[in-house]
Amino acid sequence: MFRAISTLLASLTLAVPTIAENPIAIVIHGGAGTILRENLTPDVEAAYRDKLAEAVRAGHAVLADGGTGREAVIAAITLMEDSALFNAGHGAVFTHEGRVELDASIMDGSDLNAGAIASVTRVRNPIRLADRVLSHSPHVMLVGEGAEVFAADQGLPLVENSYFHTDRRRKALQRAIDEEREALSEDTGDIPVIVDDKHGTVGAVALDQYGNIAAGTSTGGMTNKRFGRVGDSPIIGAGTYADNRACGISATGHGEYFIRAAVAHDICARVLYGNRDLQTAADEVIQQQLVAMGAEGGVIGLAPDGTVVYSFNTAGMYRAAISSAGELSVGIYGESESMVSK
Repeated sequence: MFRAISTLLASLTLAVPTIAENPIAIVIHGGAGTILRENLTPDVEAAYRDKLAEAVRAGHAVLADGGTGREAVIAAITLMEDSALFNAGHGAVFTHEGRVELDASIMDGSDLNAGAIASVTRVRNPIRLADRVLSHSPHVMLVGEGAEVFAADQGLPLVENSYFHTDRRRKALQRAIDEEREALSEDTGDIPVIVDDKHGTVGAVALDQYGNIAAGTSTGGMTNKRFGRVGDSPIIGAGTYADNRACGISATGHGEYFIRAAVAHDICARVLYGNRDLQTAADEVIQQQLVAMGAEGGVIGLAPDGTVVYSFNTAGMYRAAISSAGELSVGIYGESESMVSK
């Protein structure tokens, strides 16, 4: 009798799926826009591919070691924030006044909890501060000096604004100011909006072995921005969204339009309520709705089964992924480009 019960219990135990059987996957982006092969030297292209691969591997290593999706998102984005190649953290673009202002957000699809920060000027890694807002604050978004006081209370590294500065971005600011002056001399006097031809933002979406999806986004915004402008990256539902029932999304593009269209949430809602697969939902929003609005940009996404999705209506988008099968791929140019496995 005892042996029969033991055998039955053993068979039931074997029938229960283990955590290790759940898929893990991660996808990242480093911005979208007019990214053309002829405009990148072989060395610059290689630098982007190498950094994208390094960042996505760092996030995947967290997942493979049993870490959470949020931890993986932070690991991947932190590496890109620390790289001068991307418009986030060190290497972010300048405002009209010649300083760097940073925005970031992160969301946990298991309980729809989220954290976001905007217009910070001294936080070395904004994605880490966004995560602390999620986990250690009753609020969802903190901005400016208040967010930096909170960062100090949390023991996060603060740096001088000059830490974020690079010659490349300073030259970009001067070009934008020169274009603005030229436009003003030919216009009626209204301040024109000079839009970057590359929408610099970084983001990551991760699915962990516990079945939870997390998404995060970080940016320096638009070159020559003024008046405290904030785009979609720190806006939950616009630039970032995660829901275990549907998907995780991180966006990059002309933020004003992504806010108006609630892009990240809309894609997840089409999956959840419209019975679309994630690729179809993403394409409907990015390739149809945004195009009709005259907006450029793209998204990365993950479905609950680990399916990786990209959709962008620009010439290129810096992107990389490690699929649930463990395959690494990196891409830069149009969607027709065969993703380069490394």
